[in-house]
Amino acid sequence: KVYKCNDCFCGFITSALLQQHMLTHSRQKLYQCNECDYNCIESTRMKIHMRTHTGEKPYKCNQCDYSCAVSGTLVKHIRTHSGEKPFKCNECDYSSTTSSTLRIHVRTHTGEKPYKCNECDYSCAKRTKLIEHMRTHSGEKPYNCSVCNFSCATYTNLMVHMRTHSSEKPFKCTECDYSCARSTSLRQHMLKHTGEKPYKCSECDYSCIYSGNMTKHMQKYHS
Repeated sequence: KVYKCNDCFCGFITSALLQQHMLTHSRQKLYQCNECDYNCIESTRMKIHMRTHTGEKPYKCNQCDYSCAVSGTLVKHIRTHSGEKPFKCNECDYSSTTSSTLRIHVRTHTGEKPYKCNECDYSCAKRTKLIEHMRTHSGEKPYNCSVCNFSCATYTNLMVHMRTHSSEKPFKCTECDYSCARSTSLRQHMLKHTGEKPYKCSECDYSCIYSGNMTKHMQKYHS
């Protein structure tokens, strides 16, 4: 016998499964968290949620010290060891370990930018980028240097800054011995090899590699 839902086309092999399914229509939430306002219709979901309060992480990686609260999260983590990337882009050769990462990548093809700033016209494809952008309005700088008083809005900028203390220069030129702490500095350096001069004067034929040189040129000859 098949137990059919009167509200949709679903069918179930037991009445218990049908009753549980009916809760999705009634929106009745049987399980209420006693620590916060969270509620749900399944005991298994409540069990997982409670781990956010207890800190329990029963799923452990056998390759490293990583552990987590949800089995699906461990499956995703294991791919960082195996190199498996089952989610593939239909537009290019890109592949990823999670479906959510692939969805973000696809936006580079569609141009979709669903995350919008409510202070200005800025929009972006990643929620984390919007969070970073909002700090330009709030002035928040949560990342602090442990060596000096420097602070900044993004973790990436902090890592770049820390290289001023360690003298680390991971970005290396393939044409000469030049190396630097910032990828932007390397891109600018490479212009010396390619001969490209992206900054062009709107008043004459002058062009240059550095924006600072263009500023000086404009002040000297066209101001």
